[in-house]
Amino acid sequence: MPEMKQRKGVGGNSNDLERLGSSARNSTSGGKSISYLRLIFSCAIAGGVQYGWALQLSLLTPYVQTLGLSHTLSSIMWLCGPIAGFLVQPCVGLWSDRCRCKMGRRRPFILVGCLLISCAVMVVGFSSDIGGLLGDTKEHCSVYRGPRWHAAIVYVLGFWVLDFANNAVQGPARALMADLSSSHGPNAANAIFCSWMAIGNILGYSSGANGKWHKWFPFLVTRSCCDACANLKGAFLIAVVFLLFCLTVTMIVAKETPLGDTMKEDEAEEPIGIFGVFKAFNNLPAGMYPVLFITGLTWLSWFPFILYDTDWMGREVYHGDPSGTVAQAAAYDTGVRQGAFGLLLNSIILGITSLLLGPLCRKLTPRVVWVASNFMVSVCMAAVSVISVWSLNDYRGSIQQAITADEGVRAAALAIFAALGVPLAVLFSVPFAVAAQLALQGGGGQGLCTGVLNISIVVPQVIVALGAGPWDSIFGKGNIPAFAFASAIAFVCGILGCFFLPKLSKKNFACSSLSGGH
Repeated sequence: MPEMKQRKGVGGNSNDLERLGSSARNSTSGGKSISYLRLIFSCAIAGGVQYGWALQLSLLTPYVQTLGLSHTLSSIMWLCGPIAGFLVQPCVGLWSDRCRCKMGRRRPFILVGCLLISCAVMVVGFSSDIGGLLGDTKEHCSVYRGPRWHAAIVYVLGFWVLDFANNAVQGPARALMADLSSSHGPNAANAIFCSWMAIGNILGYSSGANGKWHKWFPFLVTRSCCDACANLKGAFLIAVVFLLFCLTVTMIVAKETPLGDTMKEDEAEEPIGIFGVFKAFNNLPAGMYPVLFITGLTWLSWFPFILYDTDWMGREVYHGDPSGTVAQAAAYDTGVRQGAFGLLLNSIILGITSLLLGPLCRKLTPRVVWVASNFMVSVCMAAVSVISVWSLNDYRGSIQQAITADEGVRAAALAIFAALGVPLAVLFSVPFAVAAQLALQGGGGQGLCTGVLNISIVVPQVIVALGAGPWDSIFGKGNIPAFAFASAIAFVCGILGCFFLPKLSKKNFACSSLSGGH
């Protein structure tokens, strides 16, 4: 963009920055502030996408192992998420900043991405049936226990397309909210986005836990797809319907004015794709680099819990073992289901907290809220380690020797799940709001800043995913060291945030009342 070329990094005078902010607002909403209610419905697509994410997290890892992929391979398969986030979100964010489609800058990418998500979900859900048509086996699924490689290949291809499409939607969706926030402020927009994510999580986890889809839709049960598989198909079919409904709402309500042609000649000279993203790093607004660093550390403290939360409930709280005796496997499964219930509680608290983030940021500043959330994560992760030790010492034996769960330990574990909904709401909202405000002040594109911020999320995810196996083996498949490590990282992150996060004014995050706008 010519504005970015005129300023290297943080250069440029206040008139330039004001002109840039005005230009960005005019290119999205025609320079008019939209009502708070309309801003809420503009973000409906976040709920639709998150519904599918929740189903992925709760259903797909167990499902893919029924097709023949080992647990190790299924873990590697999840690396497509950070790879897609590293490559797709920054590129799509940069492209959406420059898009001159008549529909606007963000909505074309949201539309195409959602259509790809719908197709990928159908492929994943019906992978067993497709594999059967390709010749996996002629035996009925109720008696056949061997690998189904055609179905596995179809599944993996669909899964990768699904993750790439999810990332293609999320960046422009967040940038759209920042574009439309206007007088409501970027923190209000990101709090709304976080609330829709909580709604999607609640519906997704509830749908994934429902074991009656095969009864309600008996036509989903086929020779290649028995009850558990049919339940997955039913949940995913509902996910597609919900996603398309949310897409329709966003496309109708979130009106965008097409970007003008004033920068066309200069932009044509700039590289696009991943090379354009790397070049654009030089044009990031002031304060973005500390935000990227602190965001990466914050997510590094979260990923051990995200990766091991239900496994922790199954092993340390319920003392089960997925590869042990029948009783141990049953205890592990019970713990995993209780972990899913804990995630549901977590999502409810997340949704409530997201509604309070606007007033909190206005009163305390976003930096204080972000730092406080890191210290809260540190305390919660340390509490997880304490609960683990408490649980194991009560039984005076190894994880595999005890088959039941103490009610006090179970209640404390669920309380930790619920409490972590508060800092998770901050994690899903405040860093993106800070990046949006820095982009507005410094002239960087909203889409680019959102996409680049996502790199700080996927890098620690890759570190944890690749190191999880060796780390797990060193400590005998126990989760206590991982949570202790997370607690230490969160504490360090809180200390560093006090000194390095940008000092943004409270008024930059002000939200107008519900009657504001028109």
